[in-house]
Amino acid sequence: MSQLRSNHEARTVATFTPLASGIAVIRSTVGPTNFGLLGLLIALSIVFGSVAGPQLFSAASLRSMAFQLPELGLLSLAMLIPLLSGGLDLSIIATANLSALAMAWMCTHALPGSSGLNSALWVAGALVAGLAVAALVGALNGWLIAHLRVSPILATLGSMTVVKGIAVGFTHGGVISGFPTSVRFLGHGLVFGIPAALLLFVAVAIPISIMLTRSPLGVRIAMIGSNERATSYAGVDTKGVQMRVYLLSSLLSALAGLVMMARFDSANAAYGESYLLVTILAAVLGGVSPTGGFGRVSGLVLALVVLQLISTAASMIDLGQFITLSIWGATLIGVAGAGALRTWWGTRKLRG
Repeated sequence: MSQLRSNHEARTVATFTPLASGIAVIRSTVGPTNFGLLGLLIALSIVFGSVAGPQLFSAASLRSMAFQLPELGLLSLAMLIPLLSGGLDLSIIATANLSALAMAWMCTHALPGSSGLNSALWVAGALVAGLAVAALVGALNGWLIAHLRVSPILATLGSMTVVKGIAVGFTHGGVISGFPTSVRFLGHGLVFGIPAALLLFVAVAIPISIMLTRSPLGVRIAMIGSNERATSYAGVDTKGVQMRVYLLSSLLSALAGLVMMARFDSANAAYGESYLLVTILAAVLGGVSPTGGFGRVSGLVLALVVLQLISTAASMIDLGQFITLSIWGATLIGVAGAGALRTWWGTRKLRG
């Protein structure tokens, strides 16, 4: 009898060994954080799919998610880079809105005639104006943080307040609308069935990912986030790197502002204010260390997909916006708690 049991156990082990090996290979390839997020995404898909029904993954629903994700994705990338450096940028939403207002004003007031409105050259000029406004904000943030040694929280909170005040004063709290067809296409158009804004997000996310992992600047950003003083002693121009960090963050915010004004067909000083904390949530959920030094764009993208799935499913089953925020927060707590438990268990095993 014991021999039969031993043979059964041996066959069971032999059956699960290839599966376990395959899972281990996938985990090592995509990384433990991304592997956990993939597992979470599958679990949430099963749970919400059983509650919301097949329409959750219908073509119309997936297209709706694809239209909504890019603006939050670009803002999350704008938050990711300062977080990796051990900093923070609270001015990304205000910068996005002020840049959008600059572009909107160019499209509706400074451009000549209706024929010029559809000119790609004039639209490009409006984009340059928005990027220039964002670059000024980024340079201000970088100068305050890198050269005056102001805390990133205080520096970007101050610039956020200044920028929003300028935006509200510029529009008197109103909106600017009525954009060229080429601008509206970015918010509502499809390219081979894929939202144009999603293609823009992919076109930006891939170079940012390569920059952060393969370029000297990306390595220095992670080094500063891990230990700024040691990085300075190693001969790295930490002030120059930090200036680039906040400049990149603001430029990405301007692109997010472009997507928002294209999707809403208007620009306003108060759009997207609820996104600020969500960008931090997405970054941390995606594996970015809150203290800096480590994080991947791929993890951020997976976290955005998880959050978008929760938002869409909650809307379908009429949970409400506040319940959605609660689920987002509970998801972050659960993932962070699971990581802390794994670390604690691993430490305990090593000790005993």
